[in-house]
Amino acid sequence: MTAGIGHNSGRVDAPGKSWRKHAWTKARKQLIRTLPVEIVRLRVRRAKELGLPYKTYAGIRASTGHDLIGFLFSNNALQVLRDGAVLPDDRAAKLDALQHTARIAITHARVSPDYLAGLPQIDRAGTAPPFSATWSDMRDQLRVIVTGDGQPADRYVLIGDTAFEREWAEAAKMAGYLAAPEFFDGDGAPGASTHP
Repeated sequence: MTAGIGHNSGRVDAPGKSWRKHAWTKARKQLIRTLPVEIVRLRVRRAKELGLPYKTYAGIRASTGHDLIGFLFSNNALQVLRDGAVLPDDRAAKLDALQHTARIAITHARVSPDYLAGLPQIDRAGTAPPFSATWSDMRDQLRVIVTGDGQPADRYVLIGDTAFEREWAEAAKMAGYLAAPEFFDGDGAPGASTHP
């Protein structure tokens, strides 16, 4: 598949590429300010409360400009694929460890929002957009679920398990997307997308 007219596919082969890269790198370093140690300590503590490695948390915070307040979990990421299924121990332990963090779930057809909302590790739940939803319908439905507490969607990260769930984060303009294995099994850093 080729890119459309006017798209350079990420390649810049014009003369002066190395100079532009040098100038961009130098300008970027000048923009990044040095944070006081107390602020870094507060942010490291907040990353721990969110169950994220500091590098991932800092990247998300830098891209949105403010703190995260919660997560939106797909029932696929939670490995709850039907009503009555038990939340796996590793998922339950990770959710129990989160502090000062909203835990919202979004469900597909075989799992009801009421079932997930009844789990002690989930604060509230809603129904996922259908596969046939338009981008704007998907955006609107997700924003209603995520912003139920009056906070903007870009203060939440979506934890998902499929490619179309990644699109939900993009459609709702959330703070980012993390694949379930990185969030639950790993440290959250590899493969993390901090900006949809």
